[in-house]
Amino acid sequence: MYDIIIIGGGILGVSTAMQLKQTYPDQRMLLLDKEPALARHQTGHNSGVIHAGVYYAPGSLKARFCLEGNRATKAFCDQYKIPYEACGKLLVATNELEMQRMQALWERTASNGVERHWVSQEELREREPNITGLGGIFVPSSGIVDYARVTEAMGRVFADAGGEIRLDTTVTGLEERADTVVVKTDQGEFQGRRMVSCSGLMADRVVRMLGLEPDFTIVPFRGEYYRLAPQHNAIVNHLIYPIPDPSMPFLGVHLTRMIDGSVTVGPNAVLAWKREGYRKSDISLRDSAAMLRNPGVLRVLKDNLKPGLWELKNSLFKPGYLKEVQKYCPGLTLSDLQPYPAGVRAQAVSRDGKLVDDFLFMNTKRTVNVCNAPSPAATSALPIGAHIVEQVKALD
Repeated sequence: MYDIIIIGGGILGVSTAMQLKQTYPDQRMLLLDKEPALARHQTGHNSGVIHAGVYYAPGSLKARFCLEGNRATKAFCDQYKIPYEACGKLLVATNELEMQRMQALWERTASNGVERHWVSQEELREREPNITGLGGIFVPSSGIVDYARVTEAMGRVFADAGGEIRLDTTVTGLEERADTVVVKTDQGEFQGRRMVSCSGLMADRVVRMLGLEPDFTIVPFRGEYYRLAPQHNAIVNHLIYPIPDPSMPFLGVHLTRMIDGSVTVGPNAVLAWKREGYRKSDISLRDSAAMLRNPGVLRVLKDNLKPGLWELKNSLFKPGYLKEVQKYCPGLTLSDLQPYPAGVRAQAVSRDGKLVDDFLFMNTKRTVNVCNAPSPAATSALPIGAHIVEQVKALD
């Protein structure tokens, strides 16, 4: 019998497990994941950016957690000797419309308490000789890190404190009883007095295993990247982001310096036809049929038809993808865009056809379930874990 069972070996699940063990050092805890190693899905397939909290609605959990998480992630990396770089982010406006949008973004960043600096066209040219724009916003606290390494370090802290990690263990069913939660897996059954799930792409399915009917469904969006040819590793000094289009649900294609010294271009955002569909050829009839039968998903597809088709075109047509980044980095050519692994984002869609924009939880008497953990979830993993610990305390 375990005191707490945690499902999910991504950065949220492992951060939560670590902090639960620190809060309840004498309790017996088990972390389960179906993969052979931690951080195999969203955590290990993202851009590695330590976000600052530029875009998020003031007062939202995303805004609060991101600001706290930026500092906490760096402090954790300092403590456990994990390399990171606070290289800063430049949001670049390339036309007058984007300059207007940048002004609105400037005001939002003030509401979120983010340090930022207005960059003139001349200063932009000085900071980034290879970037073209009318102006920008510089956010010095943004940085880069390898979140898989962060997760592995959290896992070691958890295990060294007596926590148990079982990999290659797939959850097949859940049963909540009066005094326990039974977790059924392909490696046998485990019982815990309380349970936390951080299941990412499988979040709605885990909730259904508890006998609940969620008012959302998880939709997978594949984010496709390219890596720049090695001769361009020094093409930028900061993270370079476009000014986001409010009509688009995602941030747009950006240039990201990686902690290994390379530079990636991306991501776009296209519907994946499989929950863990990292390749264009990955298709699950079960996952596809479930999405196309869901009225909320169909509403999202209808409401975002134009941007969706635009993203799909750029996914299938490399010159279109290149054109997106040439808006602010005109010196790049098709041959500079080299293959790089894609990521898949778990996006909760509500029953009435809205993209759920903030963190979402569904709890029962004995369980806490993370149902939507959008970007900046990796940056925010430590404060989200602390938030979950408080929810677990409320179960006592």
